[in-house]
Amino acid sequence: MELVNFEEYDDPILYDKENNPYTEDIPFLLKWAAKTNGPIIDLACGTGRATIPLANKGYQMIGVDIHNGMLNEAIKKSSKLNSPIEWVEQDCTKFNVNVKSQMIYSVGNSFQHFLTNEAQDGLLTSVNKHLEFGGTFIFDTRFPSKEELLQPSTEEYWRSYIDSETQNKVDVYTISYYDALNQIQHYTTIRKFFNTEGQKQDEKRTNISLRYVYPKEMERLLFYNGFEILSVYQDWNEGPITNDSYSMIYVGKKVK
Repeated sequence: MELVNFEEYDDPILYDKENNPYTEDIPFLLKWAAKTNGPIIDLACGTGRATIPLANKGYQMIGVDIHNGMLNEAIKKSSKLNSPIEWVEQDCTKFNVNVKSQMIYSVGNSFQHFLTNEAQDGLLTSVNKHLEFGGTFIFDTRFPSKEELLQPSTEEYWRSYIDSETQNKVDVYTISYYDALNQIQHYTTIRKFFNTEGQKQDEKRTNISLRYVYPKEMERLLFYNGFEILSVYQDWNEGPITNDSYSMIYVGKKVK
């Protein structure tokens, strides 16, 4: 993962406020976890949004992330819940946790943080090394649709939410630029924080870059790195992928 691509994660508390409510992937992960024995590895685990629920169901979990601040928050959260999780601060493109697993996953579109061919190959090589033969690797990534890639380069409203601590509204805007040569979308996210009277009291800007991969490109990438694609879905409810999809969810099996 690119070390310069961390602004979105420098505030783990804000990250959790915005992302912890998302749980749509958890039932899917639990379904596959039920087919495994031994440790399950969550790559780019962040603050443990998907790691902790699986641990609370009794699965032996290892969470790997390169960001110290996110892992520290994960440790705090899991210590309160007494979840037996091993948290590992390592680069996912060359991680080494000295175990073999029947299931590794990386959710939250973390695959898009690996911006170069070398980084993608490093991630998949490391995953392959840690999987048992026949083991599964589950991950999601945004579908490179026209609507996704050709977003306006001007400030555009995205969404609003209520801050769980202050109960005040936060409006979120984005600015984006797509670099077609490198298949990378450069985003600026603008958060506008309001007080109880509805007046803007603060604004925060963060930058992030995301790599997009096309379906046929992904087929070649996974095959090259020793995986057979078992399934591709457009959502965690296992809907079939279409030209109008917003997401691609892959279930791959280690075959070499």
